[in-house]
Amino acid sequence: MTRIPSPTVELYRETLPNGLRVVLSPELSAPVVAIGVHYDVGFRSEPQGRTGFAHLFEHLMFQGSESLEKLAHFRHVQASGGTFNGSTHLDYTNYFEVVPSAALERALFMEADRMRAPRITAENLRNQIDVVKEEIRLNVLNRPYGGFPWITLPPVLYDTFPNAHNGYGDFSELEAATVEDCAAFFDGYYAPGNAVLTVSGDFPVDAALELVHRHFGDVPARAVPARPSFAEPPPDRERRHRHLDPLAPLPALAIGYRLPDPAAGFESYLAYEVLCAVLSDGDSSRLEQRLVHTDALVTDIGARCGLFGEPLDARDPDTLTITAVYPATVDVNRVLEVTDEEIARLAAEGPDPDELARITARWVATLFRHNDRLVSRTMALGAFELLHGRAELVTELPAMVAAMGAEQVASAAAALRPDSRAVLILEPASGSSVPVLEPAAAGQEA
Repeated sequence: MTRIPSPTVELYRETLPNGLRVVLSPELSAPVVAIGVHYDVGFRSEPQGRTGFAHLFEHLMFQGSESLEKLAHFRHVQASGGTFNGSTHLDYTNYFEVVPSAALERALFMEADRMRAPRITAENLRNQIDVVKEEIRLNVLNRPYGGFPWITLPPVLYDTFPNAHNGYGDFSELEAATVEDCAAFFDGYYAPGNAVLTVSGDFPVDAALELVHRHFGDVPARAVPARPSFAEPPPDRERRHRHLDPLAPLPALAIGYRLPDPAAGFESYLAYEVLCAVLSDGDSSRLEQRLVHTDALVTDIGARCGLFGEPLDARDPDTLTITAVYPATVDVNRVLEVTDEEIARLAAEGPDPDELARITARWVATLFRHNDRLVSRTMALGAFELLHGRAELVTELPAMVAAMGAEQVASAAAALRPDSRAVLILEPASGSSVPVLEPAAAGQEA
């Protein structure tokens, strides 16, 4: 077995009297700091009849706050040479800034100010509803394969509103949102006790903690909502649905399977991530070789855990997806049949040692490369702390992946049963270009 180095990430935790959880991770290699705030609210928490509300509210958090006028947040970050953004996910919404170390206090003040009181006005609401609608037009309605599969697959695989609805939102429901709705959403979900503040980079721990207390300590505590369970039984049969996309040049297929609850064991969940890599990571992968190069059934194929392609990025239930684009002359049932054959072969034989070593080494390298970026590491620390109570997963995942055995991957493959999955068949109107399907989280601000 290849020895995997264990990266060291220094972590300090504290919980403020108002309930805000704080994770500090000093790293002195460059005079830069990253500040992230993760709120425990995402697509799945938005109220029925207000689809897209979590994403809409993320936009509103950039429209000024108690002490900052509209666009002031943008100007202060950019004037210091920094960057910022936010995004909405299934189970959380995050915000971040990356700034020079000398601007740490400014960034903390700005995040605390909008945690205390964002500037929610009828004008800002109307403006951001229009912005979100334009984003939907750009990314979904006027784009080939828009919303495929993260919007179009869940209604086939799931039954309940939290798991199945469109997180981008319906225009009529977005337009019906009121300032009162926004105030109630803020009061219910944006309490300091429902958030994790993460600070990484070049700073003295004691000084940073004093700044955190100074700016966040007087944010009023509010009741934190009980986190509901979004669990639902897996399908007891194969579910199929056809979706018409008038802009798609070629037919496409999405297959959805339920993933195990990561809270029950990270190793069991990660076996599916390794399985996805064995199936579709690179030209030598199983599905790429069989369906693209040997049988020439598809032009593009991919397998990934999570609707946005990030491992451990959601609580239970989570989704494994296999997506493919194929010529109109190919029978979709043949694509399904060959895909099932390759999964069954993996379940029976498992990956061979060289194949598994190559795959795990590549993914471990990807994890190291991803978390070498300060902003990526900060976002991962905050998300893992919020969702799983273990920011340490940032350093533990590479070794866990490297230790994955062939029998674990085979067991994961055996669980991808045709009688417990969703099959979404996308039918085009016309066209000729060939796309590559990539997931994208909603709500990118900058």
